[in-house]
Amino acid sequence: MTAVIAGRKLTAGYGPVPAVVDIDIEVNPGEVVALLGANGAGKTTTLMALAGAVPVSSGDVLWDGLNTHAPLSRRARMGMSLVTEERSTFAGLTVRQNLRIAHCEIEEVVRQYPELAGHLERKVGLLSGGQQQILALARALSRKPHALLADELSLGLAPQIVSRLLAAVRTAADQGVAVLLVEQHVHKALKIADRVCILRQGRIDWTGTVSEAQAMRSEIEESYLTGRKAGGSNESADLAR
Repeated sequence: MTAVIAGRKLTAGYGPVPAVVDIDIEVNPGEVVALLGANGAGKTTTLMALAGAVPVSSGDVLWDGLNTHAPLSRRARMGMSLVTEERSTFAGLTVRQNLRIAHCEIEEVVRQYPELAGHLERKVGLLSGGQQQILALARALSRKPHALLADELSLGLAPQIVSRLLAAVRTAADQGVAVLLVEQHVHKALKIADRVCILRQGRIDWTGTVSEAQAMRSEIEESYLTGRKAGGSNESADLAR
């Protein structure tokens, strides 16, 4: 099977010192790959480099098996959807206008995301954070993308909204979309993922199936996601909440 999107020996960053080095990652049709790691590990940089929004200093980005140097706008036209943690919407426009700009079938969006039904004429900036993120994901998935790259969908949102968003992501994957998901809620990410990649200090340090990740979840949380060695002190918030 040819991966929809992949990085091969990918080194990228925002300045002379790369944020990620020699990244090998691929996402196949119909699967969710969860990209995990402590803050500053390079998760967003990896995502944005694959999307064409961060410069690549060496290595390759492949789309359907072919090397690409296309910018973000062209990759979007090739079938890639990107949802950033800033929520990919226009705050000064209404929900309906946001959907029209994205060439969405509004009736279909409302059917799939009834949370938006009563807000079509409301400016997006007046919506709750959860409603804004639902709209962002609806815009991304209504384009019927080949690949979805999503960065921290759950940031600052209530647990029930997070579950709703991740369920929509899993449904999209089941319909053939290749999904690369950066997610802070480890246990929720593992519920919908097929494979897991863990970044540490800009490099992929572990990769495996979700079953393998579940079996070593405590070690992942202790050693990888807190930035501490296994067995060391852990003063961070409970990542399993």
